[in-house]
Amino acid sequence: MHVMIIGAAGMIGRKLVERLAVEPDALGHGIALLTLVDVVEPVAPAALSAISETFALDLASEGGAERLVAARPDVIFHLAAIVSGEAEADFDKGYRVNLDGTRALFEAIRQEGQRERYTPRVIFASSIAVFGQPFPEKIGDEFFTTPLTSYGTQKAICELLLTDYTRRGFFDGIGIRLPTICVRPGAPNKAASGFFSNILREPLAGKVAVLPVDEDVRHWFASPRSAVGFFVHAARMDTDRIGPRRNLTMPGLSALVGEEIEALGRVAGAKAVGLIRREPDPVIRAIVAGWPTNFDARRARELGFTAETSFDEIIRIHIEDELGGKI
Repeated sequence: MHVMIIGAAGMIGRKLVERLAVEPDALGHGIALLTLVDVVEPVAPAALSAISETFALDLASEGGAERLVAARPDVIFHLAAIVSGEAEADFDKGYRVNLDGTRALFEAIRQEGQRERYTPRVIFASSIAVFGQPFPEKIGDEFFTTPLTSYGTQKAICELLLTDYTRRGFFDGIGIRLPTICVRPGAPNKAASGFFSNILREPLAGKVAVLPVDEDVRHWFASPRSAVGFFVHAARMDTDRIGPRRNLTMPGLSALVGEEIEALGRVAGAKAVGLIRREPDPVIRAIVAGWPTNFDARRARELGFTAETSFDEIIRIHIEDELGGKI
């Protein structure tokens, strides 16, 4: 099987590659070739048993998508995007990367299939940002996608494209609406949601973190380990079970910022909690106020997707996976 990961240098992309390196049959079949793509050239882990190739390529560039699809990968993970805060700050860049690049990929697959039958499995990283207010207490699988940000709008358009291209038989697509992934490793990024991870990751490393919102802000979370699990499961599942609605809201944990902090105290102690500084940011607060807070992800759960059920578990996963099990 030929597997391609677009956005392989990002956090989830790197972790997905690591999972495939230690579990080469994770997708249900052996991997003969693994192609890693990003705007900066990804690095293939030394432990990878499959033959690998890496490309530094902008998916929205002229001919870029066609170049990738010409190799006819069997499974394509499309993880490449710019994050919410950056998409809101730079309108042109957001639409170019998040929409134009995705449309170019989908269209390249369609054109390749017109020459000789070709219908790969395409797993697209979407977001709960496709939903906008007003919200019910829990957002169910029948709720409208009415985004209130440019990022959410871009993802919602791509979801519609994925559904239509799948309906027309051009590929076998699944859209994965990710919760906010927490705790994200590495340095802070430009996502408006970054503080959810910062207030845990930085104190666990003995560093000060800034909290720009109130502790009564509620949000929907899953760990990086769960995020990788979502994509792996989507790649190997029987898609006949999904039906025509190809975009799925993933399971997660609904929690208050205050509950995050309480979990940090239970796992790492009062000293870690003391490293959080409250510095309200009206821009971040306004963005977060329009985000969904809780979901009934019944369809995804019935299809076998799983996630954490407590913030203590999310924090311990970060300690295990990023800090060697010690703090």
